[in-house]
Amino acid sequence: MTKSVGIIGAGASGLLSSILCAKAGLKVEIYEQNTKPAKKILASGNGRCNISNANLSVEDYFSEDPNFVQYALESFGFKEFEKFTQKLGLLLTTLEDGRAYPLSNEAKSVAKIFEEYARNHGVIFHNEKKITDIKMFKEKYDAVIVATGSRAASHLGGNSDGEEFALAYGHNIIPAYPSLVQLELSSKIAHKMSGTKIYTEVTLLINAQKEQIQRGDLLFSTYGVSGFAILDLSQMASSALLNSQTVEISINLLPNFTTQKLAQYIAKMAQQIPTFTILNILVGILPGKIVSGVLESLEISPLIKGSDIHTKLTKKIANQMCNWRFKISDTHGFRHAEVSGGGIDTTEIDEKTMMSKKVQNLYFTGEVLDVVGKRGGYNFAWAWASGFLAAQSIKRELL
Repeated sequence: MTKSVGIIGAGASGLLSSILCAKAGLKVEIYEQNTKPAKKILASGNGRCNISNANLSVEDYFSEDPNFVQYALESFGFKEFEKFTQKLGLLLTTLEDGRAYPLSNEAKSVAKIFEEYARNHGVIFHNEKKITDIKMFKEKYDAVIVATGSRAASHLGGNSDGEEFALAYGHNIIPAYPSLVQLELSSKIAHKMSGTKIYTEVTLLINAQKEQIQRGDLLFSTYGVSGFAILDLSQMASSALLNSQTVEISINLLPNFTTQKLAQYIAKMAQQIPTFTILNILVGILPGKIVSGVLESLEISPLIKGSDIHTKLTKKIANQMCNWRFKISDTHGFRHAEVSGGGIDTTEIDEKTMMSKKVQNLYFTGEVLDVVGKRGGYNFAWAWASGFLAAQSIKRELL
């Protein structure tokens, strides 16, 4: 009799493992709570799908067990994944920084090809089918893969189901936290700059100690800040907030200036155009909303004329513009997070097979585990690699 595999979740890891198991001759059924598979794939990369990264290493991931990902990445890294997608007829293009995208530049291509290839090899899809009882479900199949994802992006189906399934078998759960997520500020000024986007250098401070520095776009919003610079800091910030630590950011609004050079520039312009107000002088180098915010935070009138601007004042303004501190009150939550940290304790999962050390032929893959990657295709890379290991193990166990 043909051995059977039940997969919960038709995301990246679930789809890849379904294909590998089906190609080996196993009967595969995949259960998806949404109306169609690959909903998160479709939404990724603003519809382009940053599908992987050519430069994968353990340092790109965060976990209580940091070396857990190493075997998976070595077994099914970028080169292996690219060969796999070529066999599916899905070609990739890689940018200079290592980020990989489908050549079509459309996430729809990825979702469609993976689903159709799986169907063509006999995978049976059960859409709009939410599994609630893992023990009853496991009795129906010779092997089960839990590929439910994390709590992130609840509007795309993110939830804690996988954690609940693991708890049912006595697994330990590392507390979850949002990652690649916007940050909320404790500020009476930030919301007044909402909609303003600039290139900045942002320093993350935890308990007043500098922990991380990122350059990139920053966008002020009604709740706080977003943008690539913020997303890249958010894993460490979110983890620190979960542990009740004091979290702040220092924003350098003009990273190509030193404080001294900026103060000299302001003084020079004040001298050259003494009739200009300080507001007029600063809007030549920064958006008006941000200039107003800086001046308000320092309680400086925007109407002060250049003729009244002295050295002490220029230094005060320059220092604020190069080191503007904000306290982080919270993240913007799981719903707005791209991924989630925490999850099933990886010390209870076999790193070479993704099988539970507590239950035979029960596998956990992708984001449901306590593994979260940086921005840039690393989380998809983990999903593909862990899905691959689970499928390889199932084939050895059942065939």
